[in-house]
Amino acid sequence: MDSIWWFTRQPVALSLPLHLTPVPAGFPSPAADHVQKRIDLNERLVHDPAATFFIRASGDSMRDAGILDGSILVVDAGRLPQDGDIVVARIDGRHTVKRLRQINGRHELHPEHAGGGYPVLRPGHELQIFGVVTAHIVEHHRRRPSRTPGSS
Repeated sequence: MDSIWWFTRQPVALSLPLHLTPVPAGFPSPAADHVQKRIDLNERLVHDPAATFFIRASGDSMRDAGILDGSILVVDAGRLPQDGDIVVARIDGRHTVKRLRQINGRHELHPEHAGGGYPVLRPGHELQIFGVVTAHIVEHHRRRPSRTPGSS
């Protein structure tokens, strides 16, 4: 958990084009050539800038929730955790990302990887919730360009 970035000021608006026509995984659509709207990722992903931080996930215990090894988690430290939320937590001295469950009046941290053999974590002494995961960014599909388009 050494990759934490804190927001200390209002995020700068970053309005990027959003094509409203869905992209089929099969054949391309000619309608996808139109920019129909703009989207600001800060507005969509960061609801409380003063309480939001990013952290990179490691491992695959939350794979079935779409959180893959290397995913960047958007975490809201100001949001009160509820049963069913995915949280960044410290349990008995270890940091983890799991789904928070309340079972018989006690909190548990549940992995989401069917057949992965990950145990449900039940705090022995300490459970500290750092924040609620509000979004995640999967970077596994990216490939860095060798050069900027249009540059020589």
